[in-house]
Amino acid sequence: MFTVEQRDRDRDRLVEMARSDARVVAAAMVGSLALGGGDRWSDLDLSFGLAAGTSAAEILRDWTPRLEAEMGAVHLFDLPFLSTTYRVFLFPGALQVDLSFTPAAEFGALGPKFQLLWGATVERAHIPGPAASNQFGLASHHAVRARICIARGRVWEAEYWIDQVREVAMSLACLRRGLPARYSRGNDRLPADVLPLFVAARPRSLDPAELLRALGRAIEALLRESVEVRGMAAKLETPLRGLVSERWPAG
Repeated sequence: MFTVEQRDRDRDRLVEMARSDARVVAAAMVGSLALGGGDRWSDLDLSFGLAAGTSAAEILRDWTPRLEAEMGAVHLFDLPFLSTTYRVFLFPGALQVDLSFTPAAEFGALGPKFQLLWGATVERAHIPGPAASNQFGLASHHAVRARICIARGRVWEAEYWIDQVREVAMSLACLRRGLPARYSRGNDRLPADVLPLFVAARPRSLDPAELLRALGRAIEALLRESVEVRGMAAKLETPLRGLVSERWPAG
């Protein structure tokens, strides 16, 4: 496993590499390590502003072979978002390194975890967190899919959808309490008295009766955490609970 010292060396080498490239006009530390945050296990996230006329594809064509040859990096995947391109690498010691590239005219913080290292930034609207109504709607969709899969005897697919219902319910629980709701980052900080219903919503086997029981618990967890969308939840409470009724499907 990587050490903090290794991560710091890799960070310094990447920053030096960017400073020596005239096509890079700004740089920032982002993510959990920005502003003195993070811990011994945190990934390394660096963001770069590119000079006019320079594309992320051009930089990555040059940088990726160097990172592979000089630092033992392995390219995992790319993720485009707005005008930014993210490239994710795995460095020796299982250190995840996320590098992002944005035109200088649009280079700036999309959230609070942003520490400018050099160059200039522009003001950008921060990315909002997930809307509770959208999350509740997604979970309702997932619950219907889970029930249909149980009826079809597609137990692995049913388990997947039940897990999705539970995860969205936990996301809503985090939103209610001001905790990070993306990627389960706030789940471990939920109060102890909130967690038992989520535990009960985990299927213990692929037996259809057990899947149905877990779906029912996941739906109850979802409804309990729907405080911010009471109107929507009131409309969907009966059909959601009806999914696990002995009379389903109606008619």
